[in-house]
Amino acid sequence: MLAKRIIPCLDVKDGRVVKGVNFVNLRDAGDPVELAALYDREGADELVFLDISASVEGRATMVEVVRQTAGEIAIPFTVGGGISAPDDMKRILRAGADKIGINTAAVTNPQLILEGARRFGSQCIVVAIDAKYNEAWGEWEVYTHGGRKPTGIRALNWAKEAEKLGAGEILLTSMDADGTKDGFDLKLTAAVCDLLSIPVIASGGAGNNGHFYDVFTEGKADAGLAATIFHYKEIAIHDLKADLKQKGVEIR
Repeated sequence: MLAKRIIPCLDVKDGRVVKGVNFVNLRDAGDPVELAALYDREGADELVFLDISASVEGRATMVEVVRQTAGEIAIPFTVGGGISAPDDMKRILRAGADKIGINTAAVTNPQLILEGARRFGSQCIVVAIDAKYNEAWGEWEVYTHGGRKPTGIRALNWAKEAEKLGAGEILLTSMDADGTKDGFDLKLTAAVCDLLSIPVIASGGAGNNGHFYDVFTEGKADAGLAATIFHYKEIAIHDLKADLKQKGVEIR
């Protein structure tokens, strides 16, 4: 069994880390390069950067943020947001990122997963899935465009398809749990983990140490991702890891 990973997520807008609820009421949470270096020192296993600036200027800013971050940290980091072609992937990887996160672009053009995996290797391609429970189906539905657009696609089917096309990892966000701090969506996470042989990063709902324990044991996730609780020092990564180790979770 692979050791479990703890991954802070940094939403970057116009060169700053921001945090809100569903991209609304954004608060400045600091400089991305400084925060990344801090998380590296504190024992984070990896980082995820999400570029939420949709403009061309935002993209250029993000490449510079990636370049600066790569020079400051030793841990792997994934960059997502606005990546819709292999050339976009190449630009971000050349700037120093280790992995590429794709979400809306992958749903719109599933061949992007295949092309990315062929050119850069499956280990580079992280497919992000935003899923929300659909009462009528009794199952989860995939949403795109920052969680604003329902697709009519079943999340479990899409996760399996992404794996087949060459994704090396799935970043699974529960829209129902996101921002609640009431815990990860264990049913969703376990359902996806049971289906796949590639690693799954669980996202959405972390509020305390126990939630990470639950998502690693009941949810069967390979990694736990969170933002607010780390940015605003509600949980210290080294304390979280020590607590999980004490409870018998094999952690990096």
